[in-house]
Amino acid sequence: MPVTTHAGVWGATNDDGIRLMHSHGFMNEKNVYVHAATLSEDSYQRIAATGGAASVSAESESSCGQGYPSSWALRRHGIPVSLSVDTSVWWSADAFAAMRATLSSDRAREHFEHHATGDTCTNLGLRADEVVQWATRGGAQALGMEDLIGSVEAGKKADLVLIKNDSSPAMFPILNPHGHVVFQAQRGDVHTVLVDGRIVKHDHQLVDVDLDRVRSTVEATVEHIRAELGEAEWEAGMCPEIPETKILDNPYTYTEYRSETTHTAQGGGRPH
Repeated sequence: MPVTTHAGVWGATNDDGIRLMHSHGFMNEKNVYVHAATLSEDSYQRIAATGGAASVSAESESSCGQGYPSSWALRRHGIPVSLSVDTSVWWSADAFAAMRATLSSDRAREHFEHHATGDTCTNLGLRADEVVQWATRGGAQALGMEDLIGSVEAGKKADLVLIKNDSSPAMFPILNPHGHVVFQAQRGDVHTVLVDGRIVKHDHQLVDVDLDRVRSTVEATVEHIRAELGEAEWEAGMCPEIPETKILDNPYTYTEYRSETTHTAQGGGRPH
């Protein structure tokens, strides 16, 4: 059975998890390791040796602290990369943003590693075309569906995203298509989307979707939560103050443990 699991998440799922999975025979080519951001060389080698793939969520990792986005490490070990957004509640859920964030974090880390040794990097290892591959074929490979999706070939499902640059203020002239997709394109440039040959978006509009109903449902949900919380709690959550200490309880422990010391430091009681 294919398994997708968080791995290499700071303070929660680190090398012990990889070691236990490997020693008990649960690592194989069907596994996808999400984040894989705080692992040792030994863990990356175990993933590579068993044929697993990784899913990088650069937007999430940069804000939530699972670890530095791991594509720079995955590339060194030849581990197949796919892209994800972790959650559409917090982040953009935008494949273009995921590509940009991944490429930028990878290049920033490569520069940083060279600077640490006194060198200046003039030839970056990760290019835009490879990131486009991660966003398309990479996802298909990670899911074990490369024979069905991920590229435009005879016999595969017609899953297509068609981008038009006619009205784009940035995508012209088209000199490097993959470069434009990663650095300039955004959701508004998507003209048509087909899923298994069925048109689900055309002329920049969703097809057969009652968008007004969806919006009203979401708005009603938000208003319900806001009413339940109360205006003061809602505002505090939307615009949280920066406490004196930025070190509170580890959110990745997944337990009921709370530290009185850390919450006392910011003048609050135990969280609910």
